[in-house]
Amino acid sequence: MTAEHSLYGPLEDPAADAGHRDHPARVGFFTDTSVCIGCKSCEVACKEWNNVPDDGFNLLGMSFDNTGMLGADSWRHVAFVEQPRRLGGQDAGVAGLPTGESVTGEVADSVSSALHDQPRGGGELGTAPVDLGLPSFELPGAGTGADGRDEFRWLMASDVCKHCTHAGCLDVCPTGALFRTEFGSVVVQSDICNGCGYCVSACPYGVIDRREDDGRAWKCTLCYDRLRDGLEPACAKACPTDSIQFGPLDELRERARQRVEQLHSAGVGEARLYGEDPDDGVGGDGAFFLLLDEPEVYGLPPDPVVPTRDAGSMWRHAAVAAGAFVVAAASAFLGRGGR
Repeated sequence: MTAEHSLYGPLEDPAADAGHRDHPARVGFFTDTSVCIGCKSCEVACKEWNNVPDDGFNLLGMSFDNTGMLGADSWRHVAFVEQPRRLGGQDAGVAGLPTGESVTGEVADSVSSALHDQPRGGGELGTAPVDLGLPSFELPGAGTGADGRDEFRWLMASDVCKHCTHAGCLDVCPTGALFRTEFGSVVVQSDICNGCGYCVSACPYGVIDRREDDGRAWKCTLCYDRLRDGLEPACAKACPTDSIQFGPLDELRERARQRVEQLHSAGVGEARLYGEDPDDGVGGDGAFFLLLDEPEVYGLPPDPVVPTRDAGSMWRHAAVAAGAFVVAAASAFLGRGGR
């Protein structure tokens, strides 16, 4: 077990606990799913920059989703969830209306405006947004107001490795192939990985996976090579709506809280953050999300817990049990000897 996971209290600085001194601020991702348009630019940019192999183009029978989940060949996965609910009707009670009542008029217009009012620009290590040459777009329903979208809504979200504060994959790796970087992210060294697969079962999110051809584990590196050159990760650089925002984690958390308040005031009552809490079962994620529905809707576990969280207490209990067994055995032996 690594030093950074010896005690499972909150860790404000996992890089320092891993042995890095004079390191930069911890960085990560804030993914605002309310402005994701499902373009998959992040998936393409990730594959191109990191030379991630093609994982096939199979629609899987699930909307426009052709990857299905994160894996060794999908370090970014854009989920598509279609729901028979209108945009802005998530929880009308927050807008001062009875729950379930239609959101119309000024409330509907404020929802549409809130979804458009999203700051652009990368984090402190980033550069100016990329012009991908894409045509201009409007969110569905923006032209007529949220009340004009009566049939369904799309929930789209770009998923990625969470770079957990308490990373189970780090705990169980027997070769040291996984390590904590000076930026607080978790990286797999493929040339050291022996393909044992322990990290796969240790990830509470089901992120890390092994490739079929060589059996080694692969996942998002937070573009570690780009960070060392002062650049933001490729996926955040390519995102045309800044749904994926990159920067110092503390700043992202504050920005995310303000965004949730903005959406709540606009009537989007189901907006909530996922993975930002340092007191959760993984000590907080280095990649967290603003969601418009329950985590399960997006394929995320509602209450993730690092599997190795109780490893220390388990070893202590095992030691106590072993000691009691030795004492009992010795007593029985001595008792027979006295007779």
